[in-house]
Amino acid sequence: MHLAQPHSPRLPGQGLYVITDGPRPDLLAVARQALEGGARLLQYRDKTADPGRRKQEASELAGLCRELGVPMIVNDDVALALAAGADGVHLGEDDGDIAAARELLGSQAIIGVSCYNSIERARAMAAAGADYIAFGAFFSSPTKPNTVRASTDLLRQSATLGVPRVAIGGITPDNAESLIDAGADYLAVVSAVFGAPDVRAAAHRFAELFPTSQA
Repeated sequence: MHLAQPHSPRLPGQGLYVITDGPRPDLLAVARQALEGGARLLQYRDKTADPGRRKQEASELAGLCRELGVPMIVNDDVALALAAGADGVHLGEDDGDIAAARELLGSQAIIGVSCYNSIERARAMAAAGADYIAFGAFFSSPTKPNTVRASTDLLRQSATLGVPRVAIGGITPDNAESLIDAGADYLAVVSAVFGAPDVRAAAHRFAELFPTSQA
C-alpha cells in the first residue's frame, strides 16, 4: 500500500490513530498504554467546557507523546493546540480553515480535516494543504451515533489526492482490514481502544493489522 507524501514531515507512516474519550481520571495512563501498544498518532478530544483542565491534560499528553516519539493532535481547537505544544490540530467542518491554522501553528504542524462522506470536500481540503483527510463513519459509531455514513469507495476514489487517508467510525479489529485494503493509511479509533479492558492489548491488535507495524 502506497502512503502519499504529507505536507508535514512530522506525520509518521501508516497505523493506528487513537482518539481519547475524556474526561476520565486515568487519561494519561491509558494514553501511555495505547502508545505502548503501537499507536502511531494520538488525538486529544474533549468537548467539555473546562479550559483549565483541558489545557493541563493536553499539555501532559503532548509531553507523553514527545517522550514516546508519537505526534499529538488536538481536536478542533487551534488555540489549545498552540498553548499545549501539540504537533497539530484536527479540523471539522465548522472549526476554521487550514491556512489560518497553519499561520498560527507553523509550517511543520500536522493539520488534518474531517471530510465525512464527501469526495468533493476531500479534494478541496487536499488542495488547501491538509496533511491528511479523514472519512467516516464507516460503521455504526458509539462515539457519534448519528453521524453520516461513508463508503469504502471514498478511500479508493481519494487515492489520487496525494495525502494520507484516515478511516474513522465504529472500527474494530474484525472490520478494519476492509478499510486498509481500500486504501486507509490510518485507522482512527476511540472506544475500541479506550473502552477496552486492556488498552495496550487492544492497540496492539490494531497495530498488527498493518504490514509496517512497529508495535
